[in-house]
Amino acid sequence: MKIPLMKILASYLALVMFIIGITPRVYAGFVASEVLTLKQTDRTSDLQKIQKVIEMKIVQERLKKFGFTHDEILERLARLNDGQIHYLAQNIDQLQTGGNGLEVVILLLVIAILVVLLIKLTGHKVIIK
Repeated sequence: MKIPLMKILASYLALVMFIIGITPRVYAGFVASEVLTLKQTDRTSDLQKIQKVIEMKIVQERLKKFGFTHDEILERLARLNDGQIHYLAQNIDQLQTGGNGLEVVILLLVIAILVVLLIKLTGHKVIIK
């Protein structure tokens, strides 16, 4: 009875040592908190970056579909504070203008299913040699 218990305990200890060995080291510490202030130049550069994206034809058409005019967009941008403008300018490059590709995959699957159904209904057989 002692031998199986020792094997189980040795296996458990080996597994624990393996997990501890592959865990990456993380060095954490305290960071002093301070108020971040944006300079006026940062606000203007962020606004310029946002303005470039808004002037793109695709973006303008999309905003028109939502019912926004160019003046309304500029008015809403003027109401944003410095932090919101900076956040928008930082994350504007991550926008996916064409979608995430899920629609294309679903469309291809639907087409494949329709082709298989058409082949089955017409009585044809596909033989791959």
